[in-house]
Amino acid sequence: MSGTLDRYLRQCVAVDGGRTEVESVRCGGESVPRYINEFWTSRQRQASSIHEVSYRACFKPQLPRFFIRLLTSAGDLVYDPFSGRGTTAVEGALLGRRVAANDANPLSAILAAPRLEPPALDEVEARLSAIPRDTGERAEIDLSMFYHERTEAEIVALRRYLMERGKSADPVDRWIRMTATTRLTGHSKGFFSVYTLPPNQAVSPESQRRINQKRNQCPDYRDTHALILKKSRALLKDLTEAERRSLREAGKSALFLTGDAASTPSIPSGSVALTVTSPPFLDVVQYARDNWLRCWFNGLDAGAIAAGITTARTVGEWERVMEEVFSELHRITRPGGWIAFEVGEVRNGSIALDEHVVPLGAASGLIPAGIVLNRQCFTKTSNIWGVANNARGTNTNRIVLFRKDV
Repeated sequence: MSGTLDRYLRQCVAVDGGRTEVESVRCGGESVPRYINEFWTSRQRQASSIHEVSYRACFKPQLPRFFIRLLTSAGDLVYDPFSGRGTTAVEGALLGRRVAANDANPLSAILAAPRLEPPALDEVEARLSAIPRDTGERAEIDLSMFYHERTEAEIVALRRYLMERGKSADPVDRWIRMTATTRLTGHSKGFFSVYTLPPNQAVSPESQRRINQKRNQCPDYRDTHALILKKSRALLKDLTEAERRSLREAGKSALFLTGDAASTPSIPSGSVALTVTSPPFLDVVQYARDNWLRCWFNGLDAGAIAAGITTARTVGEWERVMEEVFSELHRITRPGGWIAFEVGEVRNGSIALDEHVVPLGAASGLIPAGIVLNRQCFTKTSNIWGVANNARGTNTNRIVLFRKDV
């Protein structure tokens, strides 16, 4: 398969007609080919609407799809040890693969697992109509800078309902919880809050007060049930009946773990056909801090979550953490199986982590098969942050491919 992969990557033609550039790079004691092209882009295929869940630092569905289609077959087990919003798991399920996912942040499973059990829209509507919302109850923390008092009362009532359901929650409850979690704050009328930063980051109450003052705005009433239904409609709009069946079938055996990616005893040795993942990059993103409001809504301790998430501040620290992860990936990968390890660029492009990853994987016993460098422009969200295309931050996807010896 390694020779077939090399030929395939060399022969790829981008949308603009560009052909793959290949160069040899030396990483530690390893010499590997680097394949450079626009191997996937949103122009090639509109990703399924079921993916449109806001989460910071997530890759496009086209990335895992590229490798899942290339390196696995129906029924194979696809895994992501740093799952985030669950893009790899959802895409794998859509493609008829079995899936497993892990993330130190329990919000990951809350956002990912319900999409493998998509309800019918009328089921969501019926359930929402049965949930009390005009209670007038306020949150135990001050949220007045984000929400109109009626909106806040609806959020608190929904939170209470979901907490009381607990382990008795069914797929419709879990779907509503997932959808509401993604609607808590944002920069349009589609969210529960007054205008704030894009929905993948919740600012502090103090920062929101400053935003309100600067924009001369006060929270207006938002109908939370209507917005949950609207978002549900958007998530489900593209799903075919065949895709619904694929998602549900994968959901029957799907494994969603919350813990250390270096220790996953629930995953049998030699069982994973392909891992597609993107680990935390040094201290670029503070996941728990950005998600404090989502944690509150779901009854999670943001501080405890932060303590369990990798925020290495030097390349050396990051390498030590990833060394343990690679050892575990070697254990769970089947003979002949693959790992696609996406690392992008960090620190304004001054550190190319792909060159650091190659020797780490090799030391664990994996065979470096090459580096796939996918050139692409920033998304519009990046422009909100004042980042110009191909100028700062993650300009490219850099995926290091490893194979486990047969």
